[in-house]
Amino acid sequence: MSSPASSRWERVASRRFIGAVLGLLGLVAGAVCLSLEEPLIGALAGLFALAAGVMAHTAEARSAGSEARAEEVRAELDRTIADRDQIRDDLQAERERQETAVEAAPAPPMFAEVTPAVDHNQTDVRLLTDPETNLFSEAYFRVALDARIASARRHLRPVAVALIEVVEGARAVEGREADPVKVTSSIRQTLRDADTACRMSDGCFALILEDTPENGAVWTVERIRRNLTARHGQHTMWAGVACYPAHAFSTDEILDQAEMALESAREWKQDRIEIATAE
Repeated sequence: MSSPASSRWERVASRRFIGAVLGLLGLVAGAVCLSLEEPLIGALAGLFALAAGVMAHTAEARSAGSEARAEEVRAELDRTIADRDQIRDDLQAERERQETAVEAAPAPPMFAEVTPAVDHNQTDVRLLTDPETNLFSEAYFRVALDARIASARRHLRPVAVALIEVVEGARAVEGREADPVKVTSSIRQTLRDADTACRMSDGCFALILEDTPENGAVWTVERIRRNLTARHGQHTMWAGVACYPAHAFSTDEILDQAEMALESAREWKQDRIEIATAE
């Protein structure tokens, strides 16, 4: 089936052909009239010529009109495409602006620097911070881990959790607990601003490592151990590492995995970092 545009052009071409035929007949009739000196044939030639002119004019007019309409359609199509591209660019710019605003939002600080202004705030501060090391508390750790996992789920990024226990001396089985201030100092010098360090209620240290897979978490813990040993002498460190989404998908599951990995590390007398196993 032919399109409306092709049918229109066929009609224009047909009119032009008929006009050409009539013009040719008028030319022939004029030549005959000239040779025979017949006025009737001359009049007939004039009619043919007039008909040819009318047909040619009509064909040209229709052709010009069709071309004008085609130009209008093309112009409208160009405007529609330009509007579509503009809307797409606006949507992309808005999406990038929202993503930039989310990424630029300040992450929870790694260490708490809280000085209560009035006495009635002291209870709330103690709930959020460990008074001995000024790190965040276990309560804050659980809330922060929930937020980090939710963000990692939206942006498809890994998050690692490391639970660390440190004692003084080498190959200690029941060694004396390491000075938490010394351990905190090594943690401060090792972690990034985007990471979070907390001290748990049992004296262990918990780390939330942003955008970090399990091998990166192991290397971070090892750097903390080396920093601590280099600055404060021999210490023994055990650590358990679990990652989202490699080992679990929720806060409770990741903590369970990290605690089981720490229990496995404690079975060793020397330094040991254990990685959770995916279920």
